[in-house]
Amino acid sequence: MGRLSVVQSFAARSYRDDAVVLRTHKLGEADRIITLLTKHHGQVRAVARGIRRTTSRFGARLEPFMVADLQLVSGKTLDIVTQAVAKGAYGGNIAADYGRYTVAAAMTETAEKLTDVDGEAGTAQYNLLVGALASLSRGDHASELILDSYLLRALSTGGWAPSFTDCARCGAPGPHTAFSAPLGGMVCGDCRPPGSPAPAPETVTLLGALLTGNWPTADASLPVHRRESAGLVASYLQWHLERVLKSLKHVERT
Repeated sequence: MGRLSVVQSFAARSYRDDAVVLRTHKLGEADRIITLLTKHHGQVRAVARGIRRTTSRFGARLEPFMVADLQLVSGKTLDIVTQAVAKGAYGGNIAADYGRYTVAAAMTETAEKLTDVDGEAGTAQYNLLVGALASLSRGDHASELILDSYLLRALSTGGWAPSFTDCARCGAPGPHTAFSAPLGGMVCGDCRPPGSPAPAPETVTLLGALLTGNWPTADASLPVHRRESAGLVASYLQWHLERVLKSLKHVERT
């Protein structure tokens, strides 16, 4: 194949998209494999060549939690990053604070699990994650509240929207007193499985606020109700992902 043909083939396989860096790991002596959630192409795994060299033109633009405008070339197994322009430099503020870092790690791990199969929801999941990382970087709300709100919304976007008002099983109007992750949220007395937890009414109110983005209510919540809601969110997440989120155990709770 001549040089012109190679250039034409390279150009034909090239595409541009915004992306948030979910995870990185080393490849060889100087490269990295970058797991990305793109705005229009779903989850992408790509190689950033030479990124670990001090002279790399990518610099810190492809570190976890960063948002960038990328030029990529499609490959057989891995795409190749050829250009990166920073759009959301959230990584620095997040990495400087351990609490924020663990929360961001839990969010990106969740995004990776939710988009490794369902590419159709990629744009919605991308927008949701970028918004959460931006809020976390700015410190708009308590880190654990941003995390739990993100987790509930991400699951809802993935097709597992919980109900915190009407019975998740039969639709009977609430409020109800029992929570069931397998059934989808709060359930009435007739639908309640044995051993279901009975969260405090304030906890249920907080869960609803986190799901709908009612931040005045969420910000005014007490630590005891935040801890209880976090446990319910974690159980709901684990049930629907069918796996334990490794990074969630490192999140600091007040």
